[in-house]
Amino acid sequence: MQKTIKPGQLYRHFKGDYYKIICIARNSDTTAELVVYEGQYDSKEWGHHPIWVRLLDDFVGHKILEDGTKVKRFTKVSKTK
Repeated sequence: MQKTIKPGQLYRHFKGDYYKIICIARNSDTTAELVVYEGQYDSKEWGHHPIWVRLLDDFVGHKILEDGTKVKRFTKVSKTK
């Protein structure tokens, strides 16, 4: 899966915000793959373009909404930015 997510790609979260992929990292204890990504927004709570980390499987996975609808957590919107 890692090969489909590359630095510079832009993704849209199911709630609407956009995020740019920085890199794929590994947890030093478990070797689990992690996506390091940057919010493309400013937030009073999190600051200018906050940096986030999420397990790769969660990043490419789905979310079940309160109404039972299954949606992609993140959807790619461009190859690079």
